[in-house]
Amino acid sequence: MKKIKTAPFMPSEVEVTQLGENSIKIEAYPFESGYAISLAHPLRRLLLSSSIGYSPVAIKIEGVSHEFDSIRGMLEDVAVFIINLKNIRFKIRDESDKKEVTYEFSGPKEIYGKDLENEDIEIVTPDAFLATLNEDANLQFSLIIHKGIGYVPSEEIRDELPEGYLPLDAFFTPVKKAVYDIEKVLVEDNPNFEKIVFYIETDGQIEPITAFKDALSVMYKQMSVFNNELNVQIIAENDSEENSAELKKLLQKIDTLNLSARSHNCLERAGIEYIGELVLMSEDELKNIKNLGKKSLEEIKEKIDEITQKMQNLSAKELEVLKKKIEKIKS
Repeated sequence: MKKIKTAPFMPSEVEVTQLGENSIKIEAYPFESGYAISLAHPLRRLLLSSSIGYSPVAIKIEGVSHEFDSIRGMLEDVAVFIINLKNIRFKIRDESDKKEVTYEFSGPKEIYGKDLENEDIEIVTPDAFLATLNEDANLQFSLIIHKGIGYVPSEEIRDELPEGYLPLDAFFTPVKKAVYDIEKVLVEDNPNFEKIVFYIETDGQIEPITAFKDALSVMYKQMSVFNNELNVQIIAENDSEENSAELKKLLQKIDTLNLSARSHNCLERAGIEYIGELVLMSEDELKNIKNLGKKSLEEIKEKIDEITQKMQNLSAKELEVLKKKIEKIKS
């Protein structure tokens, strides 16, 4: 007779093996039959689609007006130059969202990725080839390097660029490989338990274990929408006071604000979970949040202003209701 359970078996083992400089194997087990694939597949998709990387999104070359032009003294046409540029992987040293950098080279010279490294930009593919210049060449160009996820075609970037810049297809994803196997493992006398074996490789912009942790974080945050809504519904059912659409919006978690990682982490460390908590805080209280810098403060204030402007003015009674609801959720 099959053993009767009241909860699925909880996996307890995780092993991480370094396979190369930017390559790891992660094993987790034992999972109930069917559970491994349910977790592994969405994690793989998030690794490939949601890992943060850096990419040039635009280029301005002195004396060049379009990508089918040529440059005196450079062996490669502009189109080939741009293709070579896409093989070079950049990283913004201070992890800011965007940097504009300018370069100038004179020939004769072969230009490689390592030649583009400076105090603002790290190159993780130093040996990637870019261009060949002869003694008559003088190459001047500027790049806009941006942080992002996934892939953004040049058509979607074009309208946001400064004058003179050519848009580039932006390949942000730093994960080169994310595959998994599902293996059988024996637990006591049952051979039907499962093991997930992940193989993850990155291009060096991010460590593979960091990419995996980030994918887990994205999964948790995406799933939290259900928890947020259910909490609101439970309170609404048990609370005799009227619940407005505005209050429900304020009872959503701060994850929905799409704040930068730095701002989000400061709020999280301060124990602030819900948008309504920010709305209830004065500017002085916001300023006193530990390690919250000026840039993060401005970002949070801007988000709060966007929300409150879309809402009707909340009365003192509604603000009191909001305060009580947040206290109930967090208790």
